[in-house]
Amino acid sequence: MTLISIVLATLAAGLGSVWLAAGLMRAGDVKPHHLLSLAAGALLAVAFMHLLPEAFESSAGAQALFTTLLGAIVFFFLLDKAELWHHGHEHHDPTHDHDHHHRARSGGWAVLTGDSVHCFGDGILIASAFVADLRLGWVASLAVLAHEVPHHIGDIAVMRMAGNRRAAIVKVSLAGALTAIGGVTGYWLVDTLRGGLPYFLVVASSSFIYVALADLIPQLQRRLSARETAMQVAWLGFGIALVTVVSHLAHH
Repeated sequence: MTLISIVLATLAAGLGSVWLAAGLMRAGDVKPHHLLSLAAGALLAVAFMHLLPEAFESSAGAQALFTTLLGAIVFFFLLDKAELWHHGHEHHDPTHDHDHHHRARSGGWAVLTGDSVHCFGDGILIASAFVADLRLGWVASLAVLAHEVPHHIGDIAVMRMAGNRRAAIVKVSLAGALTAIGGVTGYWLVDTLRGGLPYFLVVASSSFIYVALADLIPQLQRRLSARETAMQVAWLGFGIALVTVVSHLAHH
């Protein structure tokens, strides 16, 4: 039952985020900073209200868990520097369209490679949450889906600029499908090393915290009107509320 849930949830998070991103791009009225606010709120809520409490309720020592949290954040920072973890998450200034176009044409396959690695890692994190608790797994899947939508919008845009307009969605979808492979791998890994489950949960939470604080929120820190600032805060709160509501419904 757990493995089936992992496969379904990872497919929904991996492929669903790609198709939702494509649909929003087709609609033409998507506001990326609203999606970023929603994703940041969802990730922080899952990390601080679900994953970390679950890990600290175990018999593992607080010192060891906090050390794991710190080490994982540094690890994700190094992956970020290597442009593997956050390959396509940068949002370029539109005044540099020519440079962005050049980078896109030369880096389309690099985007796919990085996206595949990222989705595989997301699958492992989702599996860790499912092994701990089915409800926690679905909540983590929702958070992954929420934060992948704005990123896949960028991925699809880059692939289209790279000359793969008609095949862009298909190729990004194939990368998203690797989330399920990561989920199956994570299920086997966590089930084999069940004693390390609290540490897997801390690593998952550190990933969500790092993405929210180092990637998403800095993109929102720009001078805006009072109305736009209020909208950002509202979408951030909506992301937190969404995770809370889904968690409550799943619990019952």
